[in-house]
Order: sequence, then structure tokens, then C-alpha cells
Amino acid sequence: MAAINDLISQIQDETLRNRIQEEVSKMAKQKKFGLVFEEHMPESTPLYDMPIKRGCNVMLRDSKDDKSIYVVLKVEGDTAVCVKPEQKDEAVTFELKDIVRVAEFGESIYPYLKPLDSVCNAPDSDLWHTLIEADNYHALQLLEYLYAGKVDCIYIDPPYNTGAKDWKYNNDYVDGNDAYRHSKWLSFMQRRLQLAKKLLNPADSVLIVTIDEKEYLHLGCLLEEMFPEARMQMITTVISAKGVVRTGQLSRVEEYIFILEWGGSCVCSSIYNMLNDEVKKESDRSIEWLGFRRRAPQAKRNSRPNQFYPIYVNNVDGKIASIGDVVQHGIDRNSIFVPDGCTALWPLSKDGDERLWSLVPEQARLNFEKGYLKVNNWNSANKSGTVYYLPSGTIKDIENGKATIVGYNTDGSVEAKYHSEGTTPPKRVWNMKTHNAETYGTNILNAIIGKRFDYPKSLYAVHDVIRFFVANKPNAIIVDFFSGSGTTLHAVNLLNAEDGGHRRCIMVTNNEVSADEAKMLKDKGYQPGDAEWEKLGIAHYVTWPRTVCSIEGHDVNGNPLKGNYIGSDIPMADGFKANAAFFKLGFLDPTAVSLGMRFSEMLPTLWLKTGAKGKCPELTGKQVPDMLILPENQFAVLINENTFADFAEKLAEHPEIQTVFLATDYEVNYQSMVKNLNVENAYQLYRDYLDHFRVNRGRN
Repeated sequence: MAAINDLISQIQDETLRNRIQEEVSKMAKQKKFGLVFEEHMPESTPLYDMPIKRGCNVMLRDSKDDKSIYVVLKVEGDTAVCVKPEQKDEAVTFELKDIVRVAEFGESIYPYLKPLDSVCNAPDSDLWHTLIEADNYHALQLLEYLYAGKVDCIYIDPPYNTGAKDWKYNNDYVDGNDAYRHSKWLSFMQRRLQLAKKLLNPADSVLIVTIDEKEYLHLGCLLEEMFPEARMQMITTVISAKGVVRTGQLSRVEEYIFILEWGGSCVCSSIYNMLNDEVKKESDRSIEWLGFRRRAPQAKRNSRPNQFYPIYVNNVDGKIASIGDVVQHGIDRNSIFVPDGCTALWPLSKDGDERLWSLVPEQARLNFEKGYLKVNNWNSANKSGTVYYLPSGTIKDIENGKATIVGYNTDGSVEAKYHSEGTTPPKRVWNMKTHNAETYGTNILNAIIGKRFDYPKSLYAVHDVIRFFVANKPNAIIVDFFSGSGTTLHAVNLLNAEDGGHRRCIMVTNNEVSADEAKMLKDKGYQPGDAEWEKLGIAHYVTWPRTVCSIEGHDVNGNPLKGNYIGSDIPMADGFKANAAFFKLGFLDPTAVSLGMRFSEMLPTLWLKTGAKGKCPELTGKQVPDMLILPENQFAVLINENTFADFAEKLAEHPEIQTVFLATDYEVNYQSMVKNLNVENAYQLYRDYLDHFRVNRGRN
């Protein structure tokens, strides 16, 4: 740009010079340097379970040619009169069965979670995982409200954009003939990553994204542009040693994993270097004995009189016979009686200066009895040797099992060692047999639910990459908003079973069917939203069945799973001590919410906002109570503010409840109630919820 401006300055005609400068300035503002792609492509999401009414947006359910958005003018019986926003004078009538309500990108949405199912295999645990059936963009909007800045790890395996109709944009499968497929994919990813960034804890978190050769270069540029403050690395991982044979080309054996870290996030070491299956050898380290005489220059006899005394040693074998009493300052040490057959060792420096022992005699005697004091290098000819002892830290390690006593010497002193498995930092090229996608991805999944899903990730590949970043975080929150076959939750449960962790996983997936399944269903006369169509969608047919079966330890036919998990030898048939809830994301009318008419629908959202502790509560009757006190879920809700005094009294009986939701239209009332409650977190219903989604309209 500097060179162009220099050339422009040489133009003699002032009018022409100014005009050209103006146009170049406009171009400079429009030009984007770096990754360039179409960012304006709109997205819309079909809302099959939402009623069609006046003023809402709709589109045709099944039309390859007309993907327009229409606005409903009126509903008449089984038909709707609609118009395109840009052609308001040209109304058209559709049958209701042929159209579906849609939410456009940037439109205000007010989500809720409809309970579909749950599995409870650990009734005594308050840990509940979550699967949400939804378009992941809208689910991320909800998760931002629930967990902004609180997520420790996001792991995603997005569509690879292979051109094989493996993903949808604007409700259409994207194939290899689409000239804009790369721009569509980048727009699709950018919008979701913008929301995902808001979930991550900026002080300590990690984003993990897997990809293959089709988009890894584009993705790398996108991640660098979107997250300049993160530390980014890329791993090359072998997923099939035999490779994918391609005529005239190199055989593909690998995929790629981008790792982005924030704040204090760091990689935990492993017994594997990940470049091969060789295990870092275990090692044993002996405990360290220290000289008993204090060596500090100021450690003289008169500085601590109670630490100057004789240690009597047998003249023949050099073993400690006994420990004498304190010799007070001013008394000649040579005047002290020495038992027959023994020599008195004193804390003397090399030049004969009187120093101190490290312990008072009473403690020294106790340590000697336990084998923590000894004499080394005994010379019976000149009656000399050195006294050694175990410091308090080493003794503590022995007594709490960190160091193990392996034997005793002839003088009664202990022999103890520290045991280490041996660890090594992982390398950036991974070639692990357990990461084979067919053996430990496809075969494991097929054994659980049958042949319902193509190309799942290896269970151990997902387990390993997550473990590297949350092994030291037993209570981590892990999110996967491209959850596919549900490998991530399976891996988190395995990790928890191995180390006793309490990590919680939130998965999001749509309920799309494959292109072949869609054609088959359409040939039979079914449409998206029909029960026959929905039951074959990935959430209902793959993700949730795998979740239930892996937790309970059986396949979809009820047969116990065979084999053990590699690395831990945990039987698959044992399942996991875990619980999970399955929800479908829906949308609420904000007016009905503000009037308190949708509290029952909002209850699962409040449960998630407080950490999903205990089983998700449900209202049993049609009547909404004045309040809910839920100690097992560790939150409470005041619905009728006129009963606040009773609410506060009952809340005081449950100090474990530290989160409350207070329904009131008035800020003054809300602040007054909060001041009278001893809780950590308080939210105003329904204002907090409505304001969040209203303010965030079109924020991207």
C-alpha cells in the first residue's frame, strides 16, 4: 500500500489524484489479508416441533430449487399464506405439511431443553453427563448462557468436507461439485468457533480439533486468525497403518489434531512418547540419607544446647548401641562416661569444633528404634564413623506409603525406595496401535449398536488426547458439539473409571440421517420431523444408544459386552458408574416466559446452570409451586416472591444450597432479597434469561 500511495502522490492532476486516492482507500478497507472466504452466507435451522403461526419464518420442507425464506401472513385451516420479505406483493399459499418453521442466523432465540430419556447407573453419584439433540449453533448459544468461561476442554471432530455429502449447509448436503463448499465450511466453522471461544476458561483451558487433509490448511489459518492469543500446535496421528490406497497417489494413513491452549494449560506426561507403543521403563529410586551433624556455620554447640550429646557406637561392628543425654554447655565432653566396648561419637567438625546434631536426643531415640538412624563407614581401628539420619519429609513418605520399605540392614536401619512408572513428554507425531480407527473405533461401536455409523474415532485416540490436558483436572467440564457417535463421552467415562475422576461431559449432536437413508425414507413417503424419520437420526439411533449401552455394559440387544478396556483391564461388561440425561433443544415464546408460563420447560436449563448435580428435577403436577428447595440438586427457586420469608427460612436449613433463582419483575425487590440470603450465586428470573438471548441477537 505504501508503494501505491507514493505513485498516487506523483499524479499532477489534483482532482484525479484525490479521486484515485479515495477509491484505493475504499478498496483497502474491503480487502482482507490472510484467509479469504465468503462470510455472508446465511444459515437457517428447521424447527420441526414448533407451531407455524402468523409472523414466523418458514421454508419448504423438501425442495431442491426453492430454498427461500417466507414470512407467514396468516394461517387458514391446513394452509398458510406466505410472502417473501423482498416480494411482499406476491403472496403464495402452502399446505402446512409442506413447510417448516425456521430460525435464521442472528435471530433472537429463547431455547429450552425437553427431557427425552436418562440412564442412571450410579444412583449415589451427583455426576450427570448430558446429550443435547440440536443444531450445534443454537446449542452453543444456550451453553454460553450456562457455562461462559467455565469449560476446561472442548474436543470436536467436525465434518471433514470430503465432498461425499458428509454434512449439511442450509439443510442441503454439500458435495464435491459445490464450487463454494470450502467457503461454506469455513463460514460454518467460524460461527461455531466464535461461540465456543466464549465457553473456554481463559485462565486454563484447551480446544482440540481433529481434521484431515481436505481442510487442515484452511482450518489452521482460521484458528490462527480467530485465536491469536492461544498457543497452537498440530499433531499428525496415524489412524490406519495399512492406509487408504489411492491410484497414482501416496497412501493416506494419517489425520491431524490442532491443539490450542490458554493460560496455565499444559500437557501431562505419559508412559508413552506416542510415536510408538514402547513404554517408558519403570524405575526405583532409593531414599536419601543425610549426615546427622548440622553443617550450617551458625550451628554451634552453644546456639542450641539441647542438640549436643553423645551417640554410643559398638567398637566392633559400628552399630549404634544407645543415645546419651544432653551435655550442658560448659561441661567438657571428655568427662562424660562411655559404656564399655563403645565409642562416643560427637557432632564435631573436621577441625574438631563442637557443633550440633539435627535432632534433640528424645526424637533421635524414637527414630533410631524405627530404623531411621545409622552409622556408616565405621573404622574399628581408629574408632571413627559418620552418623546418618532420615529427614522428616522422607519419614513422612515412608509412613504414608509414597516410599516403600523393602528391607532392613544388619544394624536395624531401613532400606526403602520410591517407585516411579516412568513418564515422558508426548511427541507431535502419533503412531499408536490403539488409535487404529477400524479396530478400536468401528469394531467397538459395531459390537455395541451394530453397523449404524461409518468412520467413528478410536475410543483410545479420543481418550488419550483428552487425558493429556485433563489428567490433573478431576472435575473438568468437557464439551463436544460435534459428538457424532458419542466417542467423547465414552472416553470421559473410561478416564474417570481409571483414575476416580468426576469429569463431566456435555455432548451436542443433530438428528440428521445419512444421504442414503434420507433417500430411502423419502421414497417411503416420510419427511423430516416424522417419527419414522427421527428414530433413524444419529442422536436417537447412534449417540444415545451407545451412551446407554457403554454405561450399562451391554449391547443394544441386552447381551453383555465382551473384552476389557486396553490399558486398565476394566471389563466392558461392568459398564461405568455414571449417569446421563438426554434432551432435545426447543424454543420458547419470550412473552410466555416473561409471564412465568414456561417454568416447567425452563427447569432443566436451571439444573444445568447450577452444574447438573443429581438427577434433573421434574414437576409432577400441572400447578407450579411457590418455591422449589432442591438440596440434592444444590439449588433453589423462588417462584412466588410473596413467599420470600418462608423461602429464606427453608433455605437456611440447607447450607449446601449456594445457588438460587428469584422470580421477580422488579430489580429493587431482587436486590433486597439477595441481601437477605447467604448464597454464592443468585439469578433473577426471568430477566437474566431473557436479557441474555435478547442482547446476543446477531452479535456475530
